[in-house]
Amino acid sequence: MRKRPFKRTQFALGTVVAVVAVGVAAEGISYRHAADMLYLVMSSDRAVYAQKVVQRLTRDERILTASEHFKDDSALPLPAQMFRFGAELVADETDDFSYSLLSLHPINKKNGPGTALEREGLQYVADNPGENFYGEEELGGLRYFAAVYPDVAVAEACVGCHNNHKDSPRTDAKLGDVMGGVLIRIPMD
Repeated sequence: MRKRPFKRTQFALGTVVAVVAVGVAAEGISYRHAADMLYLVMSSDRAVYAQKVVQRLTRDERILTASEHFKDDSALPLPAQMFRFGAELVADETDDFSYSLLSLHPINKKNGPGTALEREGLQYVADNPGENFYGEEELGGLRYFAAVYPDVAVAEACVGCHNNHKDSPRTDAKLGDVMGGVLIRIPMD
């Protein structure tokens, strides 16, 4: 159910494509296929930002820094923050789907699993490299299709930040490691 029509002219093209994909799900595309299309857009945008912006400007050329306190530090937002900002904009615009970045080893405890399905999905993608997890769950009396996709460290900047953060429960991450998962939920009712 759409909350309100899209009014932001600067809304990211990838997000618009994703919303169209979910709208098509009602017309015969499976929930799994719709979630897979959404993830492809999200993971591509996330990788481009991490590799072409954060890695290049902070590690390769050392022009800027990236910081969780980016406003105070006059720095770039971290890739996880950019992802969350996009998820928040989507949540403001539609109830057709939601997404978040979660981890079994989160730096920010709010990004840990909150449901049994989330924990199971995160463990599955950690134990089965390259595979996705799909399931259904009921939350607040509504049924949801849920998919968890591996969130892989795609740049040395990601690994360095996680390994060196004072609140990180994990300090041995390497490029290509599964750092957590992207959760996509689509209401089924």
